[in-house]
Amino acid sequence: MIRAADETVGRLCYVEVELLTQREGLARQRVDVASIFAEHHVGLVRLALIMVGDQASAEDVVQEAFARAHAGWGKIRDADKALAYVRSAVLNGCRSVLRRRAMVFRRAVPYEPPVWSAESAALLGEERREVLLALHRLPRRQREALTLRYYFDLSDQEIAEAMRVGASTVRSTITRGLAALGRMLGEDS
Repeated sequence: MIRAADETVGRLCYVEVELLTQREGLARQRVDVASIFAEHHVGLVRLALIMVGDQASAEDVVQEAFARAHAGWGKIRDADKALAYVRSAVLNGCRSVLRRRAMVFRRAVPYEPPVWSAESAALLGEERREVLLALHRLPRRQREALTLRYYFDLSDQEIAEAMRVGASTVRSTITRGLAALGRMLGEDS
């Protein structure tokens, strides 16, 4: 009698483990790489463009982020976190590009905003240019937080997930970044 009960419990545990494995498989299948790419590629390229300063590098960073993310999709259990995972990969890629550039250019090079055509150069106002220059002079973390907040309109929690820091760190970083931008642009508080 005890042996029969043990066998029944053993079979139930096996069925339960099998059901959990099937659920994990379904959750992993729900992460659709193509739809995430189609919906968010342009925005992620824009994010990378603001961070690295040129279109070609930005596209390379996003492409590499999606390639690495695709290889790691099996590790993502929650499909809702896939976009945060890719955003984080894009930010990390931008950091790598900027580190490589810093190694090549050990001297300070003035930042020039990217110019894609004569029309865009003519439309780019002096005030916007000053803001971009000041934004580029900010520390990396402040620049990332401000870009994610005001360009992508992300919440504190979304920014925290992308930057892999706490939400309170995001809030204080944004506050310090805005204060530094105000000082650089000569604005009174």
